[in-house]
Parts: sequence; C-alpha cells; structure tokens
Amino acid sequence: MTQITALDKANILSEALPYIQRFFDKTIVIKYGGNAMIDEELKDGFAQDVVLLKLVGMNPVVVHGGGPQINDLLDRIGKKGEFIQGMRVTDAETMDVVEMVLGGHVNKEIVSLINKHGGKAVGLTGQDGHFIRAHKLLLKNEAGEETVDIGQVGEIDKIDPSIVTHLDAADFIPVIAPIGVDSEGESLNINADLVAGKLAEVLHAEKLILMTNTPGVLDKDGNLLTKLTARRIDELFADGTISGGMMPKIASALDAAKSGVNSVHIIDGRVKHALLLEVLTEQGVGTMIRAK
Repeated sequence: MTQITALDKANILSEALPYIQRFFDKTIVIKYGGNAMIDEELKDGFAQDVVLLKLVGMNPVVVHGGGPQINDLLDRIGKKGEFIQGMRVTDAETMDVVEMVLGGHVNKEIVSLINKHGGKAVGLTGQDGHFIRAHKLLLKNEAGEETVDIGQVGEIDKIDPSIVTHLDAADFIPVIAPIGVDSEGESLNINADLVAGKLAEVLHAEKLILMTNTPGVLDKDGNLLTKLTARRIDELFADGTISGGMMPKIASALDAAKSGVNSVHIIDGRVKHALLLEVLTEQGVGTMIRAK
C-alpha cells in the first residue's frame, strides 16, 4: 500500500474545508442502522465520525434502529419476528423486547461509544417528555380495502423539537430510540427511518442521512441509482423496484425532501467512515434524493 505522507494528510484535511464551512452550525439527522451497528470496527468508526462532525461545528442528531438485536432476543425467548409491508408486528410481549433492546441496550451502547471518543452524547426515547407523540398505525391490505392490525406500532402525530434543540445548543449529541407514546401513555414502536425523517423536518435539518445495508437504491438490474426525484421514486414504487423494508425508508426520505430538508442520502453503512465520506467529500457513497 502507498504510504500517506504528512503533506497528503494535510491536503485531505484542506479539501474538507468547503464542506465544513457549508455545513457549519447546520443540523444533520443520521439514521443509524444495519451492519454499522453490529461490526465492532464500523461501530467505533461511526462514533468517531459523529464526534468529529460535532467538533467542526455541525449539529449531528442520531436516530437508531436495532432490528437485528431485537430479532436475536426474540429468538432467545422462542418468538419469531414477523413483518408486514416492512413494519414489525408488535404485540405486547414484542413491545417489551423492543423497549428493552432499543431504549436500553442499543441506546446506551451508542451513547457510551460516542462519549468514549470525546463526545457528549445523551440518550433519549420519544417517551422522555412525551416528545414523540403517535397513534396506533393500521395498515391497508394489498387490495387497499381492509385494515391490518400490527399491534403496538405507531404513526407519528407530532415531534416536539425543544429537547433536542436544547441539547444541541449545549453541545450535547442527542441519541434517540424510535419509541413513541400515545394519548393514553402507551408505548408504540415506530420505524426508525420515519422518526429520522420527521425529526429532520421539524429541526429544519440541512441533511438527512439514512445508513443501511445496501449501496443505496438499486434498479432491477442491481445498478446504483445515485440521484432520485419524487417523480422517479413514484415510478420505482409502481413497478415494484422499491418494496419490503426499503418502502418506509424511501417514503420517509421523500417526505423529508418535500418538507424542506435540503438533501436526503441513503448510504452504505458497511463502508468504513461512510458518514464522513458523505458529508465532507464530493464522492458520496449512496443515493441522493431531492424533491425535484
């Protein structure tokens, strides 16, 4: 391998300057999920990236998933996870597991890693201050006629940004588990992509970055689609190119773009330092979505 000299490193750092200037004091909402949450080296790299973005003047806000970890615990208690239209079916027992994994283990691990690298992370769920208000989600069946009850799964009514804004202003890095609460105080499991998208809207974020286990959005031949508009996304939904777990991700990305988030990126979390590549270089590592 070619050895990088001190001058090479200096040149690389100087090339990041325009991006640091452009995104200084801007909010960047990051949905953190997939392999980046399982591989130890990727986890460490993600935490370093988030701390670096904060130190150069940006305001990263992390919303995390935890699907593989939830599945692991369900398997251990002899319960099979079930999904309908990309949403986890969540009965009362599964909801207990979701709260334990997302609000407990996963959230605390991310907070600990960020703090280990010099950040000031604070863990939250939407139950804290009831800042994520939601109601029970009822899906339509494939015929679009009958509703399908998938348990304690939430659809967002409102997100109060004040807690996150106060934390940002005090140089803390919010780390948010996607658990909401309804009018009766019942906990609801909410898709993390949807929480990240709505949070990006209410915070007037500059960027929404969704980290996943694919290079981005792929066409039917497996080719990466680097730029997408609302019209093209509608076509991809219609012909079945976008389906399953990618559906809520794309829907959230598009809603955020239409609601004023300047750019939305679906990036490959399996690439080391994917976050820095997306924010601080021209290269990028995925699909960018804009309203037009």
